[in-house]
Amino acid sequence: MNASSLRPVLKTLALAALLAAGAAHAEGRYILISHAPDSDSWWNTIKNSVKQAGEDYGVTVEYRNPANGDLADMARLIEQAAAQNVDGVITTIADFNVLQGALKKVTDKKIPLITINSGTTAQSEKLGAIMHVGQPEYEAGKGAGERAKAAGVKSFLCVNHYATNPASFDRCRGFAEAIGADFKKSTIDSGDDPTTIESKVSAYLRQNSGTQAVLALGPTSAHPTLKALEKGGQTGKIWFATFDLSDEIGKGIKSGAVQFGIDQQPYLQGYIPVAVMASMKAMKTNDIKKVSEAIQANAKTQARFKEYGLAPAFGARHIGSGPGFVTKDTLPKVEKYAGQYR
Repeated sequence: MNASSLRPVLKTLALAALLAAGAAHAEGRYILISHAPDSDSWWNTIKNSVKQAGEDYGVTVEYRNPANGDLADMARLIEQAAAQNVDGVITTIADFNVLQGALKKVTDKKIPLITINSGTTAQSEKLGAIMHVGQPEYEAGKGAGERAKAAGVKSFLCVNHYATNPASFDRCRGFAEAIGADFKKSTIDSGDDPTTIESKVSAYLRQNSGTQAVLALGPTSAHPTLKALEKGGQTGKIWFATFDLSDEIGKGIKSGAVQFGIDQQPYLQGYIPVAVMASMKAMKTNDIKKVSEAIQANAKTQARFKEYGLAPAFGARHIGSGPGFVTKDTLPKVEKYAGQYR
């Protein structure tokens, strides 16, 4: 090939390089910061979801967390993200009072903020976030309670293993109000030690022998509660349901020991915020309605949700990731992707 015929090729290559560089610059860099320690495997699903959202929307997403779950460390991670002038920050509201100062540094720089998982929509709005993506806890508890009421349940025990988080009580309160029970008398602060939880549940059921149902708030309290019911000869006799899922809970659903697992669909808590921020940037709009419509029409996104059996609830501003009720009928699809995408 001579020099003159080489020139058009070089021009084409140069243009392609410029376009690639422009695309890389425009794609966006986002950071998701959770409160979870490294030991918390529940967050693996969210790590996978932000990776896939990054692939689908052509953006870079990093997952960061405090190694030991220390909230002061989490606040520092948020401040670092603000200092790096990223295109968007996604974070949990693990403790509003501890994190609000750090999050103000994000919004003061006009960096888009979306809150997920823990915290409330009201707190999210107060922090200046675009939206909150998570499970409305009171509604989730109430939905579970309505199912229990249909089964004839009028009394229950709520096993709260993370009473330090005020939102946890919304789950218990929603259930109590659905069946017409006294919320405070029906709730115990069990702590998170398995032996202590088992002991406290057994003691409560001995002292309140007419208790018809038990609600656990996650695997931490569900696993010891299942042991307590088994040792007390109450498996299958006392109506039992729990928030979240695990292999053990899945086995319980199959055997009938567990009525259902209340699934907050964590995949959505990672995927949707990335999709929203990337779409806002690409569409050059802050109109949440238009962005939500674009996401719902996105073929890659819909393929993900269909494959994993996920159903987000798109609201006027906030997006609900749950509750989804995993029963014997819906368990197979969840089991297929458990720990990865469900």
